[in-house]
Amino acid sequence: MPPPLSIRDYAAIGDGRTVALVGRNGSVDWLCLPDLDSPSTFGALLDADRGGGFRLAPEVPYETERRYLPGTNVLETVFSTRDGAVRVVDALTLPGSGIAPLRELVRSVEGISGRVPMAWEVEPRFGYGGRTTRLGWRAGVPVATTGGTAVAVCSWDAGRPQVADGDIRGRWSIEQGQRAGLVLSIADREPLVLPTRRDSERRLEATIAFWQRWSESRRYEGAWRDAVVRSALVLKLLIFSPSGALAAAPTTSLPEDVGGERNWDYRFCWVRDAAFTLTALLGLGCLDEADAFFWWIMQASQLTRPRLQVLYRLDGGAHTRERTLDLSGYRGSRPVRVGNGAVDQLQLDVYGHLFDTVWRYAGHGALDHEVGARLSKTANLVCREWRQPDAGLWEVRAEPEHFTQSKMMCWVALDRASRLAAAGQIPERDAPRWRREALAIREFVERGCWSDAKQSYLSSAGSDGVDASLLLGVLFGYHAPDDPRLATTIEAVRRELADGPLVYRYRRDDGLDGSEGAFLACSFWLVEALARVGRLDEASELMDELMGYANDVGLYSEEFEPETGELVGNFPQALTHLALISAALALDGSTS
Repeated sequence: MPPPLSIRDYAAIGDGRTVALVGRNGSVDWLCLPDLDSPSTFGALLDADRGGGFRLAPEVPYETERRYLPGTNVLETVFSTRDGAVRVVDALTLPGSGIAPLRELVRSVEGISGRVPMAWEVEPRFGYGGRTTRLGWRAGVPVATTGGTAVAVCSWDAGRPQVADGDIRGRWSIEQGQRAGLVLSIADREPLVLPTRRDSERRLEATIAFWQRWSESRRYEGAWRDAVVRSALVLKLLIFSPSGALAAAPTTSLPEDVGGERNWDYRFCWVRDAAFTLTALLGLGCLDEADAFFWWIMQASQLTRPRLQVLYRLDGGAHTRERTLDLSGYRGSRPVRVGNGAVDQLQLDVYGHLFDTVWRYAGHGALDHEVGARLSKTANLVCREWRQPDAGLWEVRAEPEHFTQSKMMCWVALDRASRLAAAGQIPERDAPRWRREALAIREFVERGCWSDAKQSYLSSAGSDGVDASLLLGVLFGYHAPDDPRLATTIEAVRRELADGPLVYRYRRDDGLDGSEGAFLACSFWLVEALARVGRLDEASELMDELMGYANDVGLYSEEFEPETGELVGNFPQALTHLALISAALALDGSTS
């Protein structure tokens, strides 16, 4: 199997339960089954030899152009050869009425011109390539199985399937006007459905129509509508529909530093993303998704009350043990990790994100008594805990520090708790204590985390550097927008961490080897911070520049490496797309 493409060469398709990455070369190199956070069945992204994949492309040299069908998460790739051209449409179809596969990957092929020789190969490698794959036939259809999971490979006018050497393959030639189809029908501990060609085509048509209706109803009409709607579609892909949780990304171990160890599993929901998520969903009119997400986070946090974990599983579970896999990694980037050890860290900023989320939601819907009582206890926990050092927003794997942004977000937590109490949304008995501790936090930050020399807040008390998380002091209203300390902190972040429109998280030792790229969410935070302090022209100019850092189908990863022009980190990254939406809404005057 050929080595993985660049991260920017992939596009994502999904059905609200799992996500596949499809390469520019027509290869599905990442697909976890049955769900987004399950073990991979196609994992060539992380190991070209052992991971498995689903390849579909011409057998002769070709060039490609691709796009999402307008307003959808359905991918169209056109392969052009010397003698003709062919169009491939890829989708994970959405379930409809009647009997349908648990999951269904549809690959529709159409001859556009001339005659093109085509080949396909399905190489399932279950359990991150670690489980035995059995190949056989059912009713004339090739099927791969392991345990209770089965994948049928249905094909129509795409050559006679052959089963050999651990894979299923076929070859044929397609001419102008001809159509062919390949469908993976997937079952997990349930009967395997072998769909008819017409039923799969109808589900594909219904899937396209659903995505178009959904995107047309998004409420943003500003200058960056195309990017905002594409970002909304990415978020919709990453929302795990059975629970309403938002996955940070559909991938694990795509490196922040190619060849290095900064490789993490992001197939979880981070509390730090909660306020951004609710802002984006409500701002774009995604009310059903906002409701589902809010009540998911209330349910997940119930399991660990009154404390919050940094992250939770998509089903709301709290256990996310980190371990390594025996895979070669993306371009040799090892270790390949599943699970995430950050779950055991103390990150005090999560309380501010939670309470700001609740405050935003309270303007949309009332809280019930039980939730209000639980939040009151969590606010009291913040009063007790805020004086501790922590790992900070960036989850550094070095010694804990008194991170400034963590203290600011503790202030946000108690400020929002006091507001909720005043509004009658949570019990007000302990509100005087919350207000006193909020004042104490502000005194700590203003005395211990401010540098007269830099005219900026510092990364942490006693440090001498800044980091980009300080921009969140502007975004979450730690001071009023016209406060001079916020304005000069923005300038310090730009001076020390920015490279044009790109912003790095920090320039300091974080307990790991290697380096990382510019953090794209921070770049959009800078846009929003400038907008919120009234510097709209600068913010708009930076926003325009950042539009150029997406890949050709509008997707952003976690980071961008300026020296190589590569997207790095897990992909597509929810936080980057959330930050883009939030910045656009701020520039459009749509946020409060």
